[in-house]
Amino acid sequence: MSLNHYFYEMNKPNRIYFIIGVSAVGKTTVGKTLSQLLNIPFFDADDFHPQSNKQKMINGIPLTDGDRRSWLISLNKLALEQSVLKGGVIACSALKKSYRELLRQNIKSPVKWIFLDGGFELLKQRLSKRKEHFMPISLLQSQFDTLEKPDDAFCISVDLTEDQINNQILDELGKSEFGLIGLGVMGKSLSRNIASKGFSLSVFNRFVAGKEENIAADFQKKYAELFDAKPFEVIEAFVKSLQRPRKIFLMIQAGKTVDAVIEQILPFLESGDVIMDGGNSHYLDTERRIKFLNDKGIYFLGIGVSGGEQGALNGPAIMPGGNREAYNLSGYILESIAAKDMQQQACCGFVGKGGSGHFVKMVHNGIEYAEMQLLAEVYQIFKYGLGISNDAIAKMLNAWRSSEADSYLLEITIDILQRKENGAYLLEKVLDKAANKGTGNWTTVAASELGVPISVLTGALFARYISAFKEMRVEASKVLPADKKVNFMLDSETIRKAYQLARWVNHHQGIHLLSEASLKYEWDLNLSEITRVWTNGCIIRSKMMEKLSDYLKDDSQLLLNQNVVEIVKQSKDSLKELIKNAVQNDLPISCFSEALNYLNAYSQKESPANLIQAQRDYFGAHLYQRKNDISGNRYHTNWDPKQNA
Repeated sequence: MSLNHYFYEMNKPNRIYFIIGVSAVGKTTVGKTLSQLLNIPFFDADDFHPQSNKQKMINGIPLTDGDRRSWLISLNKLALEQSVLKGGVIACSALKKSYRELLRQNIKSPVKWIFLDGGFELLKQRLSKRKEHFMPISLLQSQFDTLEKPDDAFCISVDLTEDQINNQILDELGKSEFGLIGLGVMGKSLSRNIASKGFSLSVFNRFVAGKEENIAADFQKKYAELFDAKPFEVIEAFVKSLQRPRKIFLMIQAGKTVDAVIEQILPFLESGDVIMDGGNSHYLDTERRIKFLNDKGIYFLGIGVSGGEQGALNGPAIMPGGNREAYNLSGYILESIAAKDMQQQACCGFVGKGGSGHFVKMVHNGIEYAEMQLLAEVYQIFKYGLGISNDAIAKMLNAWRSSEADSYLLEITIDILQRKENGAYLLEKVLDKAANKGTGNWTTVAASELGVPISVLTGALFARYISAFKEMRVEASKVLPADKKVNFMLDSETIRKAYQLARWVNHHQGIHLLSEASLKYEWDLNLSEITRVWTNGCIIRSKMMEKLSDYLKDDSQLLLNQNVVEIVKQSKDSLKELIKNAVQNDLPISCFSEALNYLNAYSQKESPANLIQAQRDYFGAHLYQRKNDISGNRYHTNWDPKQNA
């Protein structure tokens, strides 16, 4: 290990190293040496056994799980205390997976397991030479019977000499804790974030002659926080540079590229390694990859990451889903780099199994589409309806920031409106063709498959679609010109109340989609926790989100929450007034209109859907249910009067 690595390892904060294995493997000897090298305290778990446990072992009676529980809890408390101090090395048998889970419970700092593995006869011989220790040789077999070899630990054979064991451990600790593949804008920002939190890092970017050469090396040299990072262009060397179990974060283009990179790294991985996909992958692709890698003993997480370039650098919102074991191994790093909420808790938390992490990020993006479109419609009403300048619009919107309408998207909209280039508003030079990367479409498709109405989100998507047909719109405007029939009679407060109500409908629809997906896929999503994660770091962070997280603790139907019911009562007339003015002046307002339509349909006790059912039964004999028929029977009627004559 280089002097740089010694310095780095000795100054890493709050790391806990567990030296584990059955009796006589040398846990105490190895642990003491490691603690001296790292300049952190050493603790022998044997010293924490209650006298009753020691007496049982002296009498040759194996300990039960019940005997060990209080002992393990005391060691967990010790590890927690040391994790907020200088860290520590703890020698502890930790024979079962459940014991290890208890030992690391609630520890937010890195935990490294070093498993010393030895054969029965060798260890029996060592035990026979021990003096004044309460562990008799007769209990060695019971320890082997209890032992569940860890797949998340660095394993060393005790057949080696003491120097060889120490050198292997030092070599392992000289490797990187985390690896990141893909140094685009987001990948670079996340890498800097990870390194700045004190984690040793390896970064990889592909080599393409004449196009992508020395990307990783040049990036590593550019930033001081990356002084100890290791850059790679060869995938095998990159994987081998990582501590086991390896933790590899993919920040690459979604789709076939993810599968191709997985195939590249797979030959160099071992059971228990973790792959994390931080791109905008489709949740069904994530489900498929989890199954594929589980069969090979590799853990996989599909991770939603939101916050853009600055969020990735300073603290994004992170939504991991997939293997819980994978999150247990890597969550401490993800939580360290995430944004913090108002209580200084990480805006990161395990979402659920399967593709839930990427599904939640997909819905986040769907909500984001509508939030952006609503602001675009507000801008349109101010500018083209009321004829107000960009600076005046920015001033009015800035006044909204002192209300519950405040959000990150509102903040950046104000900045955009005021930005000038050569004395002219830059926004006026931007072509009015909105692009999209697919997540809005995926959200709409998923909602259709689950039968969930997300009309505000879908209205925003279709507004982007029609904007893309610029040439068609220009031609249509010549023969179908807009007709301004009345003067707008709207003030800023009316617009704000209508905007805020439409946002509540938008968020309600997104949460409803999450709720139905959770039931369908058995993800058991915690909606309040998900929205807590969205209170900072992500694109849709807002004052509303902070309230929404609290409201969802009681009810997943936001529009039935008494606080939101009051907002609807106080603001619905404002929404109607805004829509009336826009419609009379031929201004398209997709999201505002859909919000009102949804509110009316949502609260309509008797709908015209009975006619739809009768029509379906008339032409297709699709059957229908009758009101007040609790039996659930389905009926068919011959509706044709000619056949009933």
